[in-house]
Amino acid sequence: MTRTEIKIGGFGGQGVILSGYIIGRAAAIYDGKHATMIQAFGPEARGSACSAQIVVSSEPIAYPYITTPSIMIVMSQEAYTKFSPELAEGGILITEEELVKPHNLRKDLTHFSIPATRFAEELGRKMVLNIVMMGFLTAVTDIVAGAI
Repeated sequence: MTRTEIKIGGFGGQGVILSGYIIGRAAAIYDGKHATMIQAFGPEARGSACSAQIVVSSEPIAYPYITTPSIMIVMSQEAYTKFSPELAEGGILITEEELVKPHNLRKDLTHFSIPATRFAEELGRKMVLNIVMMGFLTAVTDIVAGAI
């Protein structure tokens, strides 16, 4: 059984929840996998901390909560500080290059960084930052192999 746990963190308005939804749907549609998503918001809607927890598995998912994510995407410094200690040993960390400055980065992690906000602005829509991050995720992992 293959179970992959993914955590996405950022602040409201960055499309964190939509990103989790897209990953789960893509895994189900293109790879025939099972997927669940749990979302969490801060007390305010926009600008507050939020996260999405996604489980993708080749088997039905009995427990939808993540324990140690093997893939983590962070789009804000606050999300990095709060969530990065949860990342599994040997995990993959993907950060928004201009918004997240990793400190005390563990040596066992594979770290990728992309200036997704700048790329989104160059595309003419800052709000597609999350889509740029999802494209990068599929490029550096095999989480949705059938979509490529």
